[in-house]
Amino acid sequence: MNNSNPYEQLGVREDASFEEIQRARKRLQEQYSNNPQVLESIEIAYDAIIMQRLRLRQEGKIKVPDQIRFPEKMQENRNRNIPPLVESINVPNFPISLGGFWAPNSPKSLLISGLIFLVLIFWGFFSATGENLPLLLTGGVATCFVFLFDKTRLFWRSVAVTFIAFIASITLGYLLFHLIANTGLQLGLAADNFATLFTLLSLWLVGNFLR
Repeated sequence: MNNSNPYEQLGVREDASFEEIQRARKRLQEQYSNNPQVLESIEIAYDAIIMQRLRLRQEGKIKVPDQIRFPEKMQENRNRNIPPLVESINVPNFPISLGGFWAPNSPKSLLISGLIFLVLIFWGFFSATGENLPLLLTGGVATCFVFLFDKTRLFWRSVAVTFIAFIASITLGYLLFHLIANTGLQLGLAADNFATLFTLLSLWLVGNFLR
């Protein structure tokens, strides 16, 4: 964290979007949460990038999001121990490119959610009667939503993405089961179990790698 280039300190490219810079800052804050000195250098690098982009915007070279047009508010918030930008964050538009949807979670979040889904998947695999499958799916949907919302802080977007992912995954799970069964291959699982396992795996991917 001693590099003088603020972009390299945050681990982002110089053409990174504002959202990418925010995610990098959050990820580093989680990684170095017990190191005040490094946290301070992260904030200095973040502020340097913001101020640079404000200067470029004043020169008409780039367009800066509305939420970072007023640097004096950032300083006021810091003086009151309020995280920068909290008071002025606007809901961004839905991205129209695949890159806008791609947002991997931090290693810590990946591990925690992975353990949760691993328990649900093993439970679904050995649930011979199938009576626990609705409960497992509910747990998977809830976990997917929690990790999406923690990453985006957009409630209704997280609800919509989770719901769409659930419907698409369980539908595709049943279709895959019947396609495989028609080939004569024995899976050793009932259709409900297979669709549940496929859905849980899909929800884990959505919750950790999309936004």
